[in-house]
Amino acid sequence: MKFYVASSFKNIDQVRYVSQKLKDKGFIHTYDWTQNERASTFEELEEIGQKEKNAVFDADFIVVLLPAGKGSHIELGIALGQGKKIYLYSPNEEVNNFAETSTFYHLPEVKKCFGTIHDLIEVVATKLMDEQ
Repeated sequence: MKFYVASSFKNIDQVRYVSQKLKDKGFIHTYDWTQNERASTFEELEEIGQKEKNAVFDADFIVVLLPAGKGSHIELGIALGQGKKIYLYSPNEEVNNFAETSTFYHLPEVKKCFGTIHDLIEVVATKLMDEQ
């Protein structure tokens, strides 16, 4: 199965860790945006945006690590629109803070994951391996 990890630049180390652990379990990473430098032109933004959009389309599931930026939420929307499996990781359960949450976090196709990053990896790997 193929995956994509969405998050913000401030979570780059966690994104790399999750990606590597999922690859170690046999999953295929559709695109590693953490290898990019920050875009400095509109042309670079377009190129990166196209790669990220294609990666979400190509993925069987996506993982969204909170806190996430605006691009991650767009990727979440693309995945929802495509009927992808979505794993939403919230280390401190902020998704359950009614004043701060998003309606889209609570859709049935979004699996909310809490706890450590290791817990997230186990939930994703176990769920998906059980489905195969």
